Amino acid sequence: MEVLLLGIYGFFVWLIFIKFKWLPWNTVSQVTAAIIPIVALTILILVLNAVAPSSADVRVFKYTVPIVSQVRGRVIEVPVEEGNRLVKKDDVLFRVDPTPYQLTVNSLMAQLVGAKGGDQQLREQLRAAEGNTSAVRARISLTRTRVEQNRELAATGAGNRFDFEQSETDLRDLEAQLSASIANEAQVRAQLAATVGGDIASVAKVKADLANAQWELEQTTVRSPCDCYVINLALRPGAFVAGMPFNPVMTLVEADGQVVALFNQNELHQVAPGDYAEFSLKTNPGRIVRAKVDSVIWAQGMGQMQQSGTIPMTGVLAAPPNRFAVKFDIRDEDRELLIAAGAAGHAAIYTERAKAIHILRMVILRVGAYTDYLILKLH
Repeated sequence: MEVLLLGIYGFFVWLIFIKFKWLPWNTVSQVTAAIIPIVALTILILVLNAVAPSSADVRVFKYTVPIVSQVRGRVIEVPVEEGNRLVKKDDVLFRVDPTPYQLTVNSLMAQLVGAKGGDQQLREQLRAAEGNTSAVRARISLTRTRVEQNRELAATGAGNRFDFEQSETDLRDLEAQLSASIANEAQVRAQLAATVGGDIASVAKVKADLANAQWELEQTTVRSPCDCYVINLALRPGAFVAGMPFNPVMTLVEADGQVVALFNQNELHQVAPGDYAEFSLKTNPGRIVRAKVDSVIWAQGMGQMQQSGTIPMTGVLAAPPNRFAVKFDIRDEDRELLIAAGAAGHAAIYTERAKAIHILRMVILRVGAYTDYLILKLH
């Protein structure tokens, strides 16, 4: 762009001084003609760097998702392929042999039926215990009446003393039976009262085991957690997965990444979220991607101080000031463009000031994007 401006300026100098000779071409005019473009271009570039800062360090980052099997077993199917084939969210990544987990579910379902039968049996025991307690209470009431009658008869001599003592013995036996019946009834009630979610403890335990077994059965089919690409797929049917968190079997790369550009610290004082931005990537020569400033990440490693018992060291030489990253939000119409993780390029941000000269930065960025077509190597 600077060359183009110099060319235009040189053309007008030629017209004024050489072609039409409107002004004399002497030492003063020659020095003036040479100084004007130097000063003008210097001022223009300095202003442009402030109102439309540029960066030659654009980086594309994408999150990776390591896929770990939740269960152990033999892999029976891997329907996905690696490369630039997008895997949609909830698509099947691979399947583990579900046979042992299905057998566990079937076994626990049978145990649940038995546990529910035990619940019904306890309720029947409670009804029987309640009936037995009522019957013993009725017999105790009758026996007490007989004891009183035998006592009166024995006192008047009209009755046998042995019958009186026998009736007292029967009363004590019935009272012991009543205590045992009440204890039995209380025990059954306690078992029925020990509930979890409305079920007795034994039923609740089997239900919890069954829910876990069903979850493990579902985990034999591993699905994609995001719209991603499968990278470096080595998993094949017949392989054994261990179900350990530190043993990923494949890695997914998210389809949507983050594009950031690094700027010098004094270039960002006019930049604000929402400012229009453009960037080019070497993987897409000649293509300008439109975006807007999502945020400026006002932090970097040099400003971090960790807890330590040592005094911070400044070093022998002063460290150069680190740059700050600006995160871009790509326009919807450019999101379909393949933006590779790790791609690099150039970027420019157009602030709300001096919009008239933003066109210069746009031209410079586009010229640089087209130069990415050049492959400068001799082999």
